[in-house]
Amino acid sequence: MSSVGSFTASLSELDVPWTRSTVDALDGVLDDVLAPPTVAAPLGLDGYSLTDRSDVTLDPTPGDLDGATTGLTAAGPAIADYGSVVVRADAAGSEPVSLYCERHVAVVAESAVLPSMRAAIGELGDAIRDGLTGAVVATGPSATADMGELVYGAHGPTEVHVVVVEGR
Repeated sequence: MSSVGSFTASLSELDVPWTRSTVDALDGVLDDVLAPPTVAAPLGLDGYSLTDRSDVTLDPTPGDLDGATTGLTAAGPAIADYGSVVVRADAAGSEPVSLYCERHVAVVAESAVLPSMRAAIGELGDAIRDGLTGAVVATGPSATADMGELVYGAHGPTEVHVVVVEGR
């Protein structure tokens, strides 16, 4: 099975919805999965920009984050074995956008889906040596059972949707 096939199978096992898309079809997919109000960090996909979307707030303020339902970010690498996505710390605020909203929509380039944690750690190690200061490894919605019963959304989003962009 390909890394993308393994990744989407892992997402399905976690009950995390996912969609495959091309860059050309991405606006339509986002129309279907974003719940307004939406805050976002740039997706970094060649040939695609969020700047023309009036339903997305880029460079959100703390108030925008607090009032948003959906946070939209780029993610990568994705870890096929676990159905995990990595959201890297950046000047655009990807980490808070991915953590503070009820729903996180993570957009992953197909080429960023790696087969294993070992491969992801290798890539992240290179990124850290190049100046990466932090990252979140997220596997499905936030959950904890620290106080007894399993609770979703205790430390982050209660919903996650992953969009895998083909050909990137």
